[in-house]
Amino acid sequence: MTESLEFSALLHLIDECSAAFRGAVAAAPGVDAPVPSCPEWTLSDLVHHLGTGQRWWAAIVAAGPAEAPPAKDVARVPREREALLAWYAESNELLLSALREAGPERACWTWWGAGVSPANAWGVARRRVHEVLVHTYDAQLAAGTVRPMPADVAIDGVAEFLDTCNSTPAAWPHEAATIHYHATEGRSWLLTLDATGAWPAPLTDDAAPASASATGTAEQLLLLVWGRLTLSDLTIEGDPRVFEQLIAWEPEE
Repeated sequence: MTESLEFSALLHLIDECSAAFRGAVAAAPGVDAPVPSCPEWTLSDLVHHLGTGQRWWAAIVAAGPAEAPPAKDVARVPREREALLAWYAESNELLLSALREAGPERACWTWWGAGVSPANAWGVARRRVHEVLVHTYDAQLAAGTVRPMPADVAIDGVAEFLDTCNSTPAAWPHEAATIHYHATEGRSWLLTLDATGAWPAPLTDDAAPASASATGTAEQLLLLVWGRLTLSDLTIEGDPRVFEQLIAWEPEE
């Protein structure tokens, strides 16, 4: 892994980001407002998605080691804004309570079990930080109140995405390639794509030359890998087709 926030810091960030998310929803014209970064979604849909996710991961962490996850909660979700926000706050607290009870080392089912990020409560907490962070951006965009992300959190977000979403032993189906990500705050990462899979690491001076590279702020890089920005929003060098292939890749393990 390329960053390592403490478990207590992750729990604090989940709570902090969730408060910002609720604030953005409360500031929007209404819960029927469209979310530009999530086509065909309203704010109500976004709250439903994130709250359901918090409840599902709470159940996963509470269940401990398992070969499959529990079913998602399909309970009725309120439509009125105040009740919807209260439901989300409850959903968030369910996750935080499950994580506190479990502690960072408790193993649990995760969909990234074959990659770099650990399949335990710490890995879940880190993933949920950045899920809430990015969806807070979505909600703020819908409300017209986008605020800068904390640079240190965005830096960890880039590393977490590579560790979780771009690490796999599934063979890369194209010509072997390397991607460099450069944050203007002074952090850089390497992603190797070859027959052994996709593997991220910190970028060192002796790393192989990049097939393609992306440079921007940590926030821009995070929004790029999460699909909120496009290649045209950052400085791209090398062969942009490598990024396009990576975005389109759906590895089967």
